[in-house]
Amino acid sequence: MARPRKHYGKWRIRWVDEHRGRHSETFDTRDEAIFAQQEYELEVKEIRRGLRGSIQPNKTVGDICDYWLERRAPQKRSPKDDRSVIKIHIRPLLGEVRLRDLSVGHTDMLRAQRTHLDLKTVHNILTLLISMLNVAVDLGWLARAPRIRNPRIPVFSKDFSYLRTKEEVAKFLHAAKAEGELPYAFYAAAIYTGMRQGELAGLRWSDIDLDARRIVVQRSYDGPTKAGDVRHVPVLDPLLPVLRAWRLMSPGDIVFPNQGGRMQGRCARLYQEIFHRVLDAAGFEKVQRNGKARLSLGVHETGSSAGPR
Repeated sequence: MARPRKHYGKWRIRWVDEHRGRHSETFDTRDEAIFAQQEYELEVKEIRRGLRGSIQPNKTVGDICDYWLERRAPQKRSPKDDRSVIKIHIRPLLGEVRLRDLSVGHTDMLRAQRTHLDLKTVHNILTLLISMLNVAVDLGWLARAPRIRNPRIPVFSKDFSYLRTKEEVAKFLHAAKAEGELPYAFYAAAIYTGMRQGELAGLRWSDIDLDARRIVVQRSYDGPTKAGDVRHVPVLDPLLPVLRAWRLMSPGDIVFPNQGGRMQGRCARLYQEIFHRVLDAAGFEKVQRNGKARLSLGVHETGSSAGPR
């Protein structure tokens, strides 16, 4: 096996594909480079031995864009967003690049040429690109998607200044419990999972495995999730006893039902009226709140923004 070599402060690997085409890629660390080298060489061996299908060598980023727009984007709630990102950002810069030639260098170039955009927009562009490349792998157009480093979104925006500490979270949940077991369990789930309000409304007990401590997020209200995908969310230590206790009080299939036992609607009192009443009871000043008056919760120990959005 060839060894990674230092290359302008990074580590570069070289390998030969099953068609004897030569490739190279750079990584930030030597361990990452060694791992990638081993993966590439194993893939080539498996293809040559017939253990996996050969990769289609001439498929481009433009081809997977076309496939995505035809097959995947229409299934999402906002397909026009994907069309816009592909048209303005991905296709002009990467459309002609062969998938098998795509490297971290190409995505770094995309980021470098989009520095005028806010961080969330860049994050959304790269998230869509990552999703498309994963589909390309499933289709056999790409052996392995390059490791793309997506920028981290700050946990708290400048207009979000409450529920920043464990003490504030405890105070909020104490006030929520005074409103009833449903608000308490609902807001605790929002804080410790980061799920959106529609995802919490559409949650079924069949989606939750309390023994494995895992939640399958696969719908928003009665439709697909905002991203159109399925993801798994861990049940953190503070949330586990809350869900176990709430399970005994909510025997139906819907985890957080309304008074009629049905799914919470898009204008449910939980999202604004009760939420702001809990904030008042917890002593959070009105000037601290988001002007849009949307339910948006967060907690440090989750490592990401949290709450129904």
